[in-house]
Amino acid sequence: MDNEREARLRREAMAWLTTRTQDGARPISREELGDFTFDGAPFRLIPTQTGIWKPASLSAALTIVTNENSPYADGVGPDGLQRYNWRGLDPQHADNRALRAAMDARAPLIWLFGAGQAFYQPVFPVYLLREEPMEHRFVVVPEALLDVARYASPVEAELRRYLLRETRYRVHQPRFRATVLRAYEERCAVCNIGHPRLLDAAHIVADREDDGQPVVTNGLAMCKIHHAAYDARILGIRPDLVVQIRVDILTEVDGPMLRYGLQGRHNQPLMAVPRRRIERPDPDRLQVAFDAFRSAPG
Repeated sequence: MDNEREARLRREAMAWLTTRTQDGARPISREELGDFTFDGAPFRLIPTQTGIWKPASLSAALTIVTNENSPYADGVGPDGLQRYNWRGLDPQHADNRALRAAMDARAPLIWLFGAGQAFYQPVFPVYLLREEPMEHRFVVVPEALLDVARYASPVEAELRRYLLRETRYRVHQPRFRATVLRAYEERCAVCNIGHPRLLDAAHIVADREDDGQPVVTNGLAMCKIHHAAYDARILGIRPDLVVQIRVDILTEVDGPMLRYGLQGRHNQPLMAVPRRRIERPDPDRLQVAFDAFRSAPG
């Protein structure tokens, strides 16, 4: 495949993923990934077993995969940027050479994060910024960071904050949202509404804090109203998964949304929790957030 056609394939694959995932709002199944076609013929976007996919017709890797049980937080370096490990330790392994070719060509890649059995949250386009051969890995950045991370010094405080913010927004948050919504079966934990477009993945401990990692046990699926109320300390959740509403809000009179959507949930248990115990909210993080709720002015 010549360079122009390969570039077109990458563009079309990512445009197709944008449409199929509603612009990244939902994960996609392995089966559905098989629906992609290029120039009228099926074209595989995901490897069958390994984490790195370089189709034989391409000059460089097309897709990288991070499975659901991978240690997600361990993939972030001190500069706030994401890392992706080599396959094995041999720098000349074909998969590692395929990644190196993508880095040298500045070719856009698709990153598929496991978000449940045979489901993936795609993040794209991402680029390989540089290789760290002593650590057997590559540095991965979203498109918005490609040039600023390449040419500016990440030790400068303002740039570091920018890199962290953009990486969270473009890489961490899509996977976090997909994982949390899957665990809660696309239901709001507080009111049980089941429309994914109305749902967010709320951090129990904010991601700006040291313990605010983008992991499912630090997440709650919430509709936008309850997410906003939670972040504003109007709504709190005790470690025993019981909802509390701030005292001043309980005495307010302001229509049915306040009455039923907030006041009516006071002292009520969460209506949706993950089936798997290992995915349920971390009680220690809930306690930290609940203490902040109780100390909020109101």
